Amino acid sequence: MHHQPRCQTMFFHLRDALLSNIPAIAAIYRDAVLDGTASYEIVPPDEAEMAARFEAICAKGYPFIAACTDDGSLIGYAYASAFRTRPAYRWLVEDSIYLAPEARGRGIGTALLRELLARCENLGFRQMTAVIGGASPASVALHASLGFQMTGTLKGTGFKHGRWLDTVIMQIALGEGTTTDPDMHAYPGTMFAG
Repeated sequence: MHHQPRCQTMFFHLRDALLSNIPAIAAIYRDAVLDGTASYEIVPPDEAEMAARFEAICAKGYPFIAACTDDGSLIGYAYASAFRTRPAYRWLVEDSIYLAPEARGRGIGTALLRELLARCENLGFRQMTAVIGGASPASVALHASLGFQMTGTLKGTGFKHGRWLDTVIMQIALGEGTTTDPDMHAYPGTMFAG
């Protein structure tokens, strides 16, 4: 799906991320690890590790979306993944969104999250959670703007950049949420079929 919003003179479109995007994805994530609190990793993973993570997410059928400028430069990405790997959790996905510094505050995160929500709902997931490291006000505001509700704050869960960090948990229902039973014979119900 392509978007052509104009956000402070930055045009971008959304598409599926590709393995060939790993260098750009790794660079954006490296910045988040070294300078931010969205990730509680301390040492940025190398491109080989990021490629392995990408392939594992895609192999499970989760969406992985890239935001690119008109010249093809990747400036942000978002993906869904398992919140926990136990079978009963299969209806719940966790979102992750990372933006290059120059892409922040331009509506790109909103576009990525909106697309991720739509794709996850279409796939049959019933809930999405955001686990927001460092209780980032920008991330909390982004998620709230698209309907996520605050479900809790875990105090002092990480120690990074010389300070204790809280983690905020937010959640939104997808599709029919908990009003109906899920279809165990369709994805994601079949994720653990053997």
